[in-house]
Amino acid sequence: MCAGCGSPAPRSPSRGSVRIAAAADLNVALGELVARFSASHAADVSVSYGSSGTFYAQLLNQAPFDMFFSADIEYPRQLASRGLTADGSEFVYAIGRLVVWAPASSSVDVERLGLQALMAAPVAHVSIANPDHAPYGRAAIAAMRSAGVYERVRPKLVFGENVAQALQFVQTGAADAGVVALSLVKSPALEGKGRLFEVPADAYPRMEQGGAILKWAADPESARALRAFVLAEEGRAILKRHGFYLPER
Repeated sequence: MCAGCGSPAPRSPSRGSVRIAAAADLNVALGELVARFSASHAADVSVSYGSSGTFYAQLLNQAPFDMFFSADIEYPRQLASRGLTADGSEFVYAIGRLVVWAPASSSVDVERLGLQALMAAPVAHVSIANPDHAPYGRAAIAAMRSAGVYERVRPKLVFGENVAQALQFVQTGAADAGVVALSLVKSPALEGKGRLFEVPADAYPRMEQGGAILKWAADPESARALRAFVLAEEGRAILKRHGFYLPER
């Protein structure tokens, strides 16, 4: 009889959840961040990738996300100014960097020519993210203007919905070169498959990438835990390994 008198087995605590709207340049890095976070926290994290500007427009209408990781800190700040973020939840997590990227088979010496390579005759199409709603697209245009090549390259431009699609255009042959995110071309899947030139940081406005927790987050505690993880040493090391520069604390 005593055997049946023990306390019932403890129930496992319910898991939290975080739904993220993330800039496309985080496609690789955020995957690792989420995997590491989920291994040590009782929270399930789902991520949708796309253009920061498109997500911003959706979040103005309170799209069902808990966190926003933008390629531009200004979008989270604008949401905060409209009272759509949790108080004091905005944060800067990385500094984005641009590269000129072409397939390894390209005859154009991208490494030596840099942005000048975009004017070469074999380069018929150059892909960038759509500058109307993608910070990387606006940065790409600023870099081309700084290098004095924009007017000659402009007729060659093709726009991806976001920076990941701009890179995909080059991978599939729809474009001969692209001005895209360093964080994407450092993917293990692209190792040895391309030629790249890292655009000097002073050629375009500093790309402070930031985020925020949305005011309507269903599980703000898990969202805050994820933000803390990304900004802590382990999270910063992951971002650095994937090609992001780190902001000062």
